[in-house]
Amino acid sequence: MATVQWRPEVNALTTPPSYTVRYMARDVLGYDELAAEIARDNPVWDKDMIKAVLIARDKTIMQQLVNGNQVTLPDAFSYRLSFNARLNEPDDPLPSVEKMLRVKVSASRTFVKQTAQEVRLERLPAEEKLPLINAAEDTLLQLSNVLNPQGVLRLTGSNLSFDVASPDCGCVLEGTRSGRTVQTQFASVANSEILVVPHIPVQADLWNNEYALSVSTRYTENGTLRTGIYRRKLRSPLAVSGFGGPAMAVGILTGSAATPYVTITGGALTADETLRIQAAFDTADNRLLLSLLDMRENGAVGEAVAVAENGNYTLLGFANSAVSSLNITVHKYAKLTELVRNNYAGWLVDVLELKV
Repeated sequence: MATVQWRPEVNALTTPPSYTVRYMARDVLGYDELAAEIARDNPVWDKDMIKAVLIARDKTIMQQLVNGNQVTLPDAFSYRLSFNARLNEPDDPLPSVEKMLRVKVSASRTFVKQTAQEVRLERLPAEEKLPLINAAEDTLLQLSNVLNPQGVLRLTGSNLSFDVASPDCGCVLEGTRSGRTVQTQFASVANSEILVVPHIPVQADLWNNEYALSVSTRYTENGTLRTGIYRRKLRSPLAVSGFGGPAMAVGILTGSAATPYVTITGGALTADETLRIQAAFDTADNRLLLSLLDMRENGAVGEAVAVAENGNYTLLGFANSAVSSLNITVHKYAKLTELVRNNYAGWLVDVLELKV
C-alpha cells in the first residue's frame, strides 16, 4: 500500500526553533492522470470519456454556483460561495464582485475520517545539511529584513560559512521581479554570522523593492553545492522626493508587480524624514490596517486606518513627526491583502525616505 510522506522541517520563526510536519506530495494529478486512474479501475469505461465527464462536472458545479446554489456531494465535498466584504451601513454599496467573492470547497467529515483511517504515514529524513538563515538585520537602522544600501546587513543562523574565493559559493540578492547580484563585499563570514555590505540589484520599476536572499556553500572540497534561502523577503527603502508636488505618485507596498498596489499622492511634511509605513492584516476583523511608524522597533505609531477596498486614504503621523499626514491611493486592494497575508505572514513594512 502506498504511503503519505512527510518530513520534519525547521520553523526558523520560533525562538528557540521548533519543527513543523510538512506533507510531501508524491505527484500532482490533472484531468488526464485522474481519468487514467479511473479507467484502470473501471476498464469498461473509456479514458477520454471519463476526462470529458470530469471537465463537464466542474463546469456544471461552477454554473450551479453562478445560479446561486450550493452543491453538496454526500460523504465527499461541498461547494459554496462566500463574501469577504465589510459595510458600515446596511445600505452601503457593495464592493465589486471580483474583490469580495470567494469559492469555498470543503471535505465532509465522513470523507476526512475515512481518509485518515486508510492513510499510512512514512517519515522522510530531515533535509540534508544546508545553510540556515534565521534572521537578517540592517546594522545601521537596526531593523529586521531591511536591505539598506547605506548599511551593513547582518545574517545570523547556522552552517553559513563559505569560501569567498570559490566561484559557485557565496551570498546572492535577487529581485523578485528582476535583477540578481552576487555579493562581493564582506566584513566577516562565519558559520553563525555573515556581515555583508549589500550591493542591491536594480529592478524594473522603483516600487519593486522586494528581494530574496540566499547563501550557497560546499562543506567539503568536492562536496555537493548546498543552498539555503532566507524564508522572509528583504525590502529596500523607497525614496520619495519632491513631496507634495502636483505630479507626485510613488509606488509602495508592492512585490514583483508591474504596477504598484499603493501610491503616495501627497500629504503634509515640514522637514525631510525617514519613517515606515505598515500594512497589517487583522485576522479577528478580517481587515487590512495601514499606519505610519517611526524608525525604532516598538516605537511611536500613528493611528491605524482600516482599508477595505480601492480608494484614497489619509494616514496620520505620530508624536514629534515632521509628517502630520500622508495621502495614499490603494489601487489593488485584493492583491495587497494577498501579498500581506501569504508572503509576509500578515505584516508588511516599507521604509520611506520623504523629502520636501
